Amino acid sequence: MSAEAPKQIATPKAQKVKLALCQLAVSPDKDMNIQKAQKAIKEAAQAGAQLVILPEMWNCPYSNESFPKYAEDIEAGNSRSVSAMSNSAKEAGITLVAGSIPESSSGKLYNTCCIFDDQGKLLAKHRKVHLFDIDIPGKITFKESGTLTQGESFTVVDTPACRMGIGICYDLRFPELAMVYAQRGVQLIVYPGAFNMTTGPAHWELLQKARAVDNQMFIATCSPARDAGAGYTAWGHSMIIDPFAAIIAQAEEKATIVHAELDFAQVDERRQNMPLFKQKRFDLYGLVDKTLQ
Repeated sequence: MSAEAPKQIATPKAQKVKLALCQLAVSPDKDMNIQKAQKAIKEAAQAGAQLVILPEMWNCPYSNESFPKYAEDIEAGNSRSVSAMSNSAKEAGITLVAGSIPESSSGKLYNTCCIFDDQGKLLAKHRKVHLFDIDIPGKITFKESGTLTQGESFTVVDTPACRMGIGICYDLRFPELAMVYAQRGVQLIVYPGAFNMTTGPAHWELLQKARAVDNQMFIATCSPARDAGAGYTAWGHSMIIDPFAAIIAQAEEKATIVHAELDFAQVDERRQNMPLFKQKRFDLYGLVDKTLQ
């Protein structure tokens, strides 16, 4: 039995990039949330960051009740949050992964991440592919599908910083998404996310390390800061993992900005030292990227 191995797209030329995770304290006041994000982006850039990342749902409380109230129509150009982030990216001269916000489009709501270049141009938009529907008795029950619609595509984008893939929070739990990104030559996967006080301590770090070591790439996550008084309490602990599953930067639970320098030559080095993709038994199993069919 034989099967043709899928092609792994080469990664772009390796470079060193200074990255900042902005772990923001989120409140019910959208204007205040936007101002906090703008301030954090400016501070991160002044400290030398070239790539800045914001948390999941940074402009509103994380709840099904809040998503429709805070949603913005990005495609219609009626998004205060997107306009503010575009301006901030341009003014700071950085690549910005603007966490996620609730997006309204054609009568549906999405959990959406926007990526901007250093001129403020919207490079890509990722809608959360896997919705957070869980029920852990006595711990937590949450069903994003009660208000949100799942995205239908992957997001790989070449930026001035690197080639990155985007996932949002629950997307982290699905290794197939990361595997597709690895095949497409991604150097870094960014997951804005808000794991909670049950799943956070159990799986947040574990899943990031798994995605990093399985695919031999960098992983970066950015969470909102922890607010014990909120209806949904985020775990925090935004972090960056290298291709050998080492933590190179990590926040605690409070609002903060975490900095690190990523050397993307490590991606090529690890894949040369341990050529996992070439060693896969595609005659026995395989991964099909149906979005390319």
